[in-house]
Amino acid sequence: MTHTLTCKHCVLGTSDDKSIVINKDGICNYCLNFKEHWIKRESETKRNQLLSNLVLQIKDQKKKYDCLLGISGGVDSSYLAYWAHQEGLSPLVVHFDNGWNSELAVENIQKICTKLNFDLKTIVIDWQIFKKMQIAYLKAGVVDIEVLTDHAIYATITQLAKKNKIKYVISGYNLATEGIMPKGWVYDKRDWSNIKSIVKKHSDINTFGSFPHVSFWQGLRNHFFHQQKIVQPLNLMNYNKNEAKEILKKELGWRDYGGKHYESIFTKFYQAYILPHKFGIDKRKAHLATIINSGQIDKKTALSELEKPLYPNADFEQDRDYVLKKLNLSLNEFENIMQSPVQSHLHFDTDKVLWNRYFKIINLIKLKK
Repeated sequence: MTHTLTCKHCVLGTSDDKSIVINKDGICNYCLNFKEHWIKRESETKRNQLLSNLVLQIKDQKKKYDCLLGISGGVDSSYLAYWAHQEGLSPLVVHFDNGWNSELAVENIQKICTKLNFDLKTIVIDWQIFKKMQIAYLKAGVVDIEVLTDHAIYATITQLAKKNKIKYVISGYNLATEGIMPKGWVYDKRDWSNIKSIVKKHSDINTFGSFPHVSFWQGLRNHFFHQQKIVQPLNLMNYNKNEAKEILKKELGWRDYGGKHYESIFTKFYQAYILPHKFGIDKRKAHLATIINSGQIDKKTALSELEKPLYPNADFEQDRDYVLKKLNLSLNEFENIMQSPVQSHLHFDTDKVLWNRYFKIINLIKLKK
């Protein structure tokens, strides 16, 4: 009989994912790993200097667009747009519309780009293809359905940066609010072979048409010959999500969604219903574990957050009906999907071996230097 252990420092436990290990002091490996990276950060003075240097490097290109910024309407990307304006940068702002934007997300994006006087390029997905791909992922029983959107965003930004000869791509990733994610809860967003394999097995799609994608070999060519730099300015700041929200509300009229990535109706339904009910995953735990470790919240407050319902009943029924109608799924079909077996992404074709070999070679080259 195995005993469930919970980390003394954060809210993750051994029952949440098999990758979580609690040491003899009661601390999980994710807290220890976060702490290791957190203490390795440069001093605040050094980070401020690095951020100033980064701004100068981006501005030095003297182009119409000196960088590219993807925007979802969520906190991180919206705050980056505000920061870019404050620093006098000229980004090409890109939004990827996969058909699931909430009205509030559209409103937030329009407000931001209008008030900051930024050019916005919206890429609209081929809905008929994307719908079939999402249904295929649901039927496959794999955990990370959001791979489809994340891969398409990655491909879109890569292609637009290349087309417009933009060297710097500004990413909203930050250690302070996104530094912890159990391995079993997500899958590699770059793995185009895995996407193709899952979709072809569970749909009638033979060609992906205009769906943005980057194969392993295309990714290597882009890396070696187009030299795009993905930079993470939020990691050079003392970034606090609640403080960022207040600035966005005051300066740009931005409105909150009430949950991480809830600017997308599908993402809200996926994270608040599909993940906990089919996979036993409450993604709030990863977010709360991260901000506990970055000092933005204490464990007591985090536990009180977890006591709140993931989905108020009225919201759930409305969102479920909307999602199923948009996907052309009956309630019975959806319930069968929810009760079907869970499958590993690795049950399908994958580029994982190729990426592992690539990084081994890169690490060997670094060691020789």
